[in-house]
Amino acid sequence: MAVMPLVRLLARPMLSTMFINGGINTLRNADHATQRAMPVAAKIAPVVDRATSSLPISLDNKQLVQANALLQIVGGAMLATGRSPRLSALALAASLVPTTFAGHRFWEESDTQQRANQRVHFFKNVSMTGGLLLASVDTEGKPSLAWRARRQAVEAKKQASRQASKLTPG
Repeated sequence: MAVMPLVRLLARPMLSTMFINGGINTLRNADHATQRAMPVAAKIAPVVDRATSSLPISLDNKQLVQANALLQIVGGAMLATGRSPRLSALALAASLVPTTFAGHRFWEESDTQQRANQRVHFFKNVSMTGGLLLASVDTEGKPSLAWRARRQAVEAKKQASRQASKLTPG
């Protein structure tokens, strides 16, 4: 077996475990997670309200925390099983940004031990975001969709030119 497929086979489930476990933990402790997220949620609430104003649903802070947890569980499971790995990695990276700022505000901790602990978690999440961004652009050795689209456009143009030359008398 080639090295890269083996790395993908192992790395995706390894990366996913943190999200599946974290999402389950958040759902089990939604009240605590919501309380921890309140300072950040209060700051982004106007943006969320504007972005979701046309939707037929309205979510309170606890429901937003729970929705984020569900996204992490489902996205983690999808990444682990190789289902839409680029999309799931991108969704997980996006969900990790508010999670990190809501849950690991080390700069607000007065206790030295807690500050150090939250700093470790903050930078762990920053590192995981980087890994997820890399996973989101991994084409598994295949050309990207953009490259394939450009190539198809060039081929279509050549084909149209050939067809046009057959139609016009030479």
